[in-house]
Amino acid sequence: MAVVLVAIVMPFYFFASCTEEKKEMVEVIFDPETSYTLKETNVETLVSDSGITRYKVITDTWLIFDKASEPYWYFPDSVYLEKFDTVFNVETSIRADTARYYKRRNLWQLDGHVDILNMDSVRLETSQLFLDENKKIFYSDSFVVITKGETVNTGIGFLSNEDMSAYEIFDSTADFTVETQRRGRETDSIPADSTDLLPNRPPPDMEEKE
Repeated sequence: MAVVLVAIVMPFYFFASCTEEKKEMVEVIFDPETSYTLKETNVETLVSDSGITRYKVITDTWLIFDKASEPYWYFPDSVYLEKFDTVFNVETSIRADTARYYKRRNLWQLDGHVDILNMDSVRLETSQLFLDENKKIFYSDSFVVITKGETVNTGIGFLSNEDMSAYEIFDSTADFTVETQRRGRETDSIPADSTDLLPNRPPPDMEEKE
């Protein structure tokens, strides 16, 4: 019986050793500056500030970089915003090709073809614009076109309150009527801003204009 038992047990141990799993360790590198922690698609949501609903956001792609040294949201595929006042009236509607929101500074950066319309039908068009929620201002150092009624103003640099009811254009280049603009539209265009900021890089600090 002992011989038979050995003959049976030895093949069992041999089989067990041959079928032992081989494990491979794969190192995954996570760079918080370039790797998002959350991705949302086909988004339509409301955004609150200090417990108050301030924005409606519609976008195809929303990337959240919460672990970056400067935490931010990134909207790479265009974004539409509606900004509300305290009684939920739409103060301004905003469209941009891309946008970033820097959470610690409560700062929006809008890039590409930026188009803003307020309640008084004042329209702003530019290639880059910032919205500082702490100071409650819009500002830009890019070329801007502002259309108000039949009058069009252009310039380099812009500063405005949140609802664009009071604003200033710096380095004004031209004031003309809508009819004049239509005649020159085939040759006139808004130049694109050549500065292409990386998603994980905070926007440059703009010198405050009084």
